[in-house]
Amino acid sequence: MGKGLFITGTGTDVGKTYVSALIVKKLRDAGFRSGYFKAAASGSQRTQSGLAPEDAEYVKAVAGIGGKLSEMVPYAYEHAYSPHLAAQIEGNPVEMDVVCGKYEAMLERYEYVTVEGSGGIVCPIRFDTQVILLEDVIKKLNLGVLAVADSGLGAINRSVLTVSYLRSREIEVKGIVLNRFRDSIVEMDNRKMIEYLTGVPVVAALREGEMCLDIGIERLAGFYDE
Repeated sequence: MGKGLFITGTGTDVGKTYVSALIVKKLRDAGFRSGYFKAAASGSQRTQSGLAPEDAEYVKAVAGIGGKLSEMVPYAYEHAYSPHLAAQIEGNPVEMDVVCGKYEAMLERYEYVTVEGSGGIVCPIRFDTQVILLEDVIKKLNLGVLAVADSGLGAINRSVLTVSYLRSREIEVKGIVLNRFRDSIVEMDNRKMIEYLTGVPVVAALREGEMCLDIGIERLAGFYDE
């Protein structure tokens, strides 16, 4: 049975998919069976064969994963809205049992499964006769979290709030990845202050377009939980 790790962001468009792809690629390049999973993806493209979630397509291309998109993303929505709203418009609301079943199937197939979240950590996944938040998925799958933050102005506030929220929900934060990092006085200080104020290590700082994640393979593998 494999192990899993959840990738969240301090907001939307901070680079969760990009970081997820590099993580999966690094593990695969090291010889591990490494896969990708996302419970719900909004903004999927409609094709002749159905909805194609762009995040999963990107990870497949970068990391060289096989398999069907529907196995990686059980719920794909065309509208680029929060999953709960997209599901209300399109139907097909998220069922936790389906998510768990698909995730368990991934654990049977892969040694390491990287699970990407939707948006930031406070994200409704379903809101109708049931209420499911992103944190409910994390806790149900029993995962620790790696948080991705844009390294520029506002990184300190967003990172501290994200870590604080996760801890208030008793979810373990394994580390923080700073994306779009530059060697400026502001971003160097952001890195220092984030570590000081959260007590969570910045485990990597990725420059724009960088395609190699600078984390030792043993350390990276150690973030994953059974």
